[in-house]
Amino acid sequence: MAKKSLSDLGGLVYSTEVGRTCPVCRQAIADCVCHVPKRPAGDGIVRVSRETKGRAGKGVTLVKGVPLDDDALIALGKKLKATCGSGGTVKEGVIEVQGDHVDKIMSALVAQGFTVKRAGG
Repeated sequence: MAKKSLSDLGGLVYSTEVGRTCPVCRQAIADCVCHVPKRPAGDGIVRVSRETKGRAGKGVTLVKGVPLDDDALIALGKKLKATCGSGGTVKEGVIEVQGDHVDKIMSALVAQGFTVKRAGG
């Protein structure tokens, strides 16, 4: 049985200079490009729905399929939250706005030139 070296174990995972590093590309976790999750390309239709699952009965309005990069998506989320006068967040390419604001959000997105469909009930 051959003796294993440190490089056989996956390489450097922590550096005092940059903190945690990716074992594949050996870049800092913040700069890693090999594990960046890619959003699937949509069909160009923005879907707006209302959901309460996992939120103790509190409703949120979800906006999915917006064909924008992360920075523009955060800016759009901020604009939609201001339009509805409520809080929310942007997680994994989905804009969540607290409350039932499907109609307001749909009209705001149509005014910005998006193709919008109501999803769900």
